[in-house]
Amino acid sequence: MRCAACPRLSLSSLQSSSPSQAPSPLATATRCSSRRSSAHPLQLKPYGLPACRCRQSIGISSAIGTRRERCAMKEAELRSLMEAMTIDEKIGQLVQLSGECFGTGDIATGPAAKIGVTEEDIWRSGSVLNVMGADEVHSIQDAYMAKSRLHIPLLFMADVVYGYKTCFPAPIGLGCTFDPARIEEAYSLIADEAQTDGCMVTFSPAADVVRDARWGRVMEMPGGEDPYLGSAMAEAMVRGFQKRLPEGRGLASCVKHFAGYGAAEGGREYNTVDMSERRLRQEYLPPYRAAVDAGAKMVMTSFNTVDGVPATANRWLMHDVLREEWGFAGPLITDYAAILELMNHGVAADKDEASELALKATVDIDMKTDCYAHSLKRLLAEGRISEDEIDRACWRVLSLKNELGLFEDPYRGCSEAAAEESLYKPEALDAARACAEESLVLLKNASMEDGKPVLPLAQGQKIALVGPYADSRDIIGMWAIHAGKGPVKTVREALAERLGEGQVLYAKGTDILVGEELQELGEFARFAGLGTEPGPQEPLIEEALHVCAEAAICILCLGEHALQSGEAGARTKLRLPAQQMELLRRVHALGKPVVCIIFSGRPLVLTDVEPLSDSVIEAWWPGTMGGEALAAVLLGETEPTGRLTMSMPYAEGQEPLYYCQYPTGRPAGKNHSGRFVTGYLDAPIGGLHPFGYGLGYHTSVLSEPVLDRAVLHPGEKLAVSVTLENKGPIAGTDVVQLYFHDCVASVTRPVKQLCGFRRVHTEPGETVEMRFEIAEEMLRFWRRDMTYGSEPGRFEVFCGLSSAETRCAEFILEA
Repeated sequence: MRCAACPRLSLSSLQSSSPSQAPSPLATATRCSSRRSSAHPLQLKPYGLPACRCRQSIGISSAIGTRRERCAMKEAELRSLMEAMTIDEKIGQLVQLSGECFGTGDIATGPAAKIGVTEEDIWRSGSVLNVMGADEVHSIQDAYMAKSRLHIPLLFMADVVYGYKTCFPAPIGLGCTFDPARIEEAYSLIADEAQTDGCMVTFSPAADVVRDARWGRVMEMPGGEDPYLGSAMAEAMVRGFQKRLPEGRGLASCVKHFAGYGAAEGGREYNTVDMSERRLRQEYLPPYRAAVDAGAKMVMTSFNTVDGVPATANRWLMHDVLREEWGFAGPLITDYAAILELMNHGVAADKDEASELALKATVDIDMKTDCYAHSLKRLLAEGRISEDEIDRACWRVLSLKNELGLFEDPYRGCSEAAAEESLYKPEALDAARACAEESLVLLKNASMEDGKPVLPLAQGQKIALVGPYADSRDIIGMWAIHAGKGPVKTVREALAERLGEGQVLYAKGTDILVGEELQELGEFARFAGLGTEPGPQEPLIEEALHVCAEAAICILCLGEHALQSGEAGARTKLRLPAQQMELLRRVHALGKPVVCIIFSGRPLVLTDVEPLSDSVIEAWWPGTMGGEALAAVLLGETEPTGRLTMSMPYAEGQEPLYYCQYPTGRPAGKNHSGRFVTGYLDAPIGGLHPFGYGLGYHTSVLSEPVLDRAVLHPGEKLAVSVTLENKGPIAGTDVVQLYFHDCVASVTRPVKQLCGFRRVHTEPGETVEMRFEIAEEMLRFWRRDMTYGSEPGRFEVFCGLSSAETRCAEFILEA
């Protein structure tokens, strides 16, 4: 018999007992009296056997986090454990329930009853959803282990998307840093915080390519509209989460939402995705593949259909592509209730058929339904599925638990003491501030009468700071569900700390939402304390105008409500709320310099905002240190260096909008003009600002690209050299971007594709030369016959500081 702490003893006693009868209740179940130590987890002693002594034998310290050697089971031992499991116990490992199911006192009427699971289902389930807090994790794990016949621990999973207690910018903002190394380190710090407080697996990163700002989940996508950037960010996030797994720390990363979720028709949540296999493989799958290649331990299915088949039932996508082509061997989990929803999709008549489809697609874990719990055994008896299929799914779940060391430490090092030491560490707060500073995108910065730009702010100016986000801590966004607001400084507090209270005049100006826009939130309004209509807005606006009249410069902190973006936040209107625009118009009419800071989880239409503003900063949801970062940028302590990961629309009707469009037979502006071209009658073809765009406080000039050869052969590398000169009086940072275009191919190719980028810092007057390399492998694509490779011919190479402002050179690829 194995003990719960380290299963090193024989399973013979269990194998000899009848599988239909669980062993008698535990003789003893004791644990170190203090939950502040994870070194001595629950010591289980069934049948009066002594607790395992392997911890002492390998010299493991009792101090938290000092595990020097992993003693996870070998494969043969894990196989023996699985052989001892009954079919009900195996199926249980494939069921995930939320923590409320484990806490209810009445199964018949509590949360478990709503999804149809029984008490037996609960105490056989293999994992828990969104339970955080070391004390709670210990309590649930203890109760579970005391009831488990084989003492197989629960796996605790949670949505730790862009921070735990310390909240970093929303992923769309993190992508704007174009700084994978910083993001990897940030996600390592996020993992440390969450792991000490009970998380073992995180549902992150989201690797969806998204080109329609109407979709609410834009905020979760670090790569925005670009597969190359998305791949770099997904890889960095996975590596960050899992960096310390060999030490028994960190988090297992579950990449989501596989696949194509970001291409939902019309930007409507959970909607159909319909595209060619070529486009799916070429543009939407690369970031997921990068996350899998980086070692992501889990993958989550998406809600949408792919080629008419819901992803959760799509064997081609899950088995043929993910497992067979890519070699992914880890657990595959559904998104929330996705197996049950196969009936709504119309591909399953009942729960049995839905469960059969999902299992045959190699989906291992059913999140928050009773489908697997109640259907798989019946399907097995009817011969519709095999025990081998159940075994393979169970094996993948057990293997992850073993890899994470749960059989040695069911709590995986979490404790109240460890969490207290880990939360809000100075290095995490510093990293959150640095990420926030790098994520801010300066969209406009006009010059004043004296020729100086509005930003950074001149010393000694009295500032009017107005708007609903000027003194708000609600700048972390919808999906930071565990984040604390205690350490958050508002923009007002951060500026007043630097300039003094007397230099910063404040007025709220408006509420975030009123009227119809508030009513759009429906039932979600109560989560934000917005159950009643705010009072009259005119007195708030008048107060703001009075404050602005006394100041030299007016800063407006405006934006959408956090609940207007995120999951289920699809919108057709991407503009600032009406009363906020009224405030902006009336402040602008005062004739003073106006700076607008926009808080949002997606690109908004700012076509009406920019003419009324001298400077505009897109802040996204900047996180715990967002107020500090904005104050530093406004005052010139640091420079805004963020670059757009999504094109900003001129109008909503342009969506979906992205820079890497395909050429058409009648492209506007290229030997074609007038009405009969690919364009609009009432708007430009391009957006207000393109992918890769962003301003700084310095002035740089990028040279023409110079190639070291005119012809590239397979096996060779072509060098692209370019120089960046800082012509301004201050130091600055640019993001130099490399693109290419395949001029003639067997299928039409994008007009421009990102294939490299580099953050470059220059001192005043400094010139920096940089070198990119292009290899034949970078030019491959899914050709007309659906083979993957390159084709000889002419290529263009572009270097620039955005996707729209580039300089070009050419080369030939020869076979």
